[in-house]
Amino acid sequence: MKPDMQEKNAPRPSTWWYIWQLTKYKPWVYGAFGLMEILIFGVFPQLSGFVIQAIFNQLTGEAQAGFTLWTLAAFLVAIAIGRGAAFFTDVLLYFTFQYNVTALLRRNIFDTILRRPGARAVPESPGEAVSRFRDDAQEVAWFMSEMLIVFGFGFFAVVALIVMLRINVQITLVVFIPLAIVIFIANFANNKITEFRRASRKATGKVTDFVGELFGAVQAVKVAGAEERTLSYLREINEERRKASLKDVLFTQVLDSAFRNTANLFTGLILLTSGSAMQAGNFSVGDLALFVYYLSWVTDFSAIIGDKIAWFKRLGVSIDRMVHLLQGTPAEKLVAYAPVYIGKDLPEVPLIERTPEDALHSLEVHNLTYLYPDTGRGITDIDLHLNQGSFTVITGRVGSGKSTLLQALLGLLPAQTGEIFWNGTRVDHPGEFFVPPRSAYTPQVPLLFSQSLRENILLGYPETEVDLQGAVEMAVLENDLAEIPGGLSAQIGAKGVKLSGGQRQRTAAARMFVRQPSLLVFDDISSALDVETENTLWDRIFAHQSGTTCLVVSHRRPALKRADQIIVLKEGQIEAVGRLDDLLQSSSEMQALWHGEIERS
Repeated sequence: MKPDMQEKNAPRPSTWWYIWQLTKYKPWVYGAFGLMEILIFGVFPQLSGFVIQAIFNQLTGEAQAGFTLWTLAAFLVAIAIGRGAAFFTDVLLYFTFQYNVTALLRRNIFDTILRRPGARAVPESPGEAVSRFRDDAQEVAWFMSEMLIVFGFGFFAVVALIVMLRINVQITLVVFIPLAIVIFIANFANNKITEFRRASRKATGKVTDFVGELFGAVQAVKVAGAEERTLSYLREINEERRKASLKDVLFTQVLDSAFRNTANLFTGLILLTSGSAMQAGNFSVGDLALFVYYLSWVTDFSAIIGDKIAWFKRLGVSIDRMVHLLQGTPAEKLVAYAPVYIGKDLPEVPLIERTPEDALHSLEVHNLTYLYPDTGRGITDIDLHLNQGSFTVITGRVGSGKSTLLQALLGLLPAQTGEIFWNGTRVDHPGEFFVPPRSAYTPQVPLLFSQSLRENILLGYPETEVDLQGAVEMAVLENDLAEIPGGLSAQIGAKGVKLSGGQRQRTAAARMFVRQPSLLVFDDISSALDVETENTLWDRIFAHQSGTTCLVVSHRRPALKRADQIIVLKEGQIEAVGRLDDLLQSSSEMQALWHGEIERS
């Protein structure tokens, strides 16, 4: 069985289990929140009902000796003030709990994604992942917050049931019949609820993904003159989303209408029944006032029960979608307890000092293989050996597997076969091992954030504990900073759009240098640099990073001339290994690359 099928068929804990685990995450907050809901929707309304009953009995002369009207009015005012104070506390606890639960779910999803091979971090498109990360986590927290209203209304209903049964059993039964009907309707509609919610979420993720890609491809769209076709496709998928969302919302509203109207239909019957009881002398005006007061609350309780049952069915869809992002990680990971930082400062990113064990003396790779599932292309049976302080260049034509080799070595792609040894010790989890201070990597298209240059280089590292200026100089960025308004404080825009291609690459390089790793891995870092800047970059690396080992994908002559070892790839396999002079004599592939007879990027 394929791994994805195993994941798909793997059972997960019940939805109620997830709710219970999240309840225990912040028990005091959730408990206090639940108490406020009971006070607001259970205790204070009941007290108001008793006072209203006493007032009407007082007005009709049916009350026994007791409180005066003024005293009863004062009780109503006190109850209103108490309920208002409870509302204020309830709102504070509502958002505190909701934000903590949402943050925990997103933190656990994100933690799992970061531990996955980087090139396969999410199972679907990034837009779909964002939809699950954003909407489904919020859905769970929102449900749990709103669910507690059931306990408040439930407390009210239990007390109301006891009180009404003591007054009139027949009318009481009529009051609670709608509740049973509502529960039946909600369970009958279970399949449609799930179907419409899945379709709505999927369509939303599709739109989110396309919009995200579109923002990053504006220039390509304009160059191709594809504006109208792009907008047409956006309208098409947005129309799909609109229809799916409309079905989801409309079905929910129809159910809600059925819940409320079912209860309302019985309201008239209740009034007719109570009228007969009053004529028989078994029902006082105060009793009628209390029952009428109870009607709206019990009616709302029936509608709320139906709504929450339907919502619970939809909640299972949200949990399934988030568990899918875990990609085989135990489903319990979704609600694993971990600290979240709501209302307090985030902890500083720890500066990890390089230890003697982190220094690279030798790196050996044996039989490394990774083939892409959809094309069957990739790399096969790669062997390589790096010594401390060496400069190794991987080169080859387009599609020869250069970037794939780096990603499989670093654990960004899940290698299917092969062994990696760092100083003779086997590396079992390269994705977690090849990180600073052992290794740092700059991909072919560096990822920058819409923050300042300084923040993009440090990425949370404390500036006072690293050599930021030294990293900038090693990356040959000092002259650029002098010309950029704001220097290191300059905001560079989304994905570094305000920088040139070479500046983006050197900013990513500075991010590597500030961490002082033992192994520097560059994927075509110099492709956007002029020859002079590239030569300066390599000169400074070897002048300031004594003993640092470099593994570089490049077809540029300055890099090839400096290489202690060149690995020539062809169709995913090593075609030749050696120094430039030797390869120009012995390798026809290297000769063709050197003379520009084949495409090398």
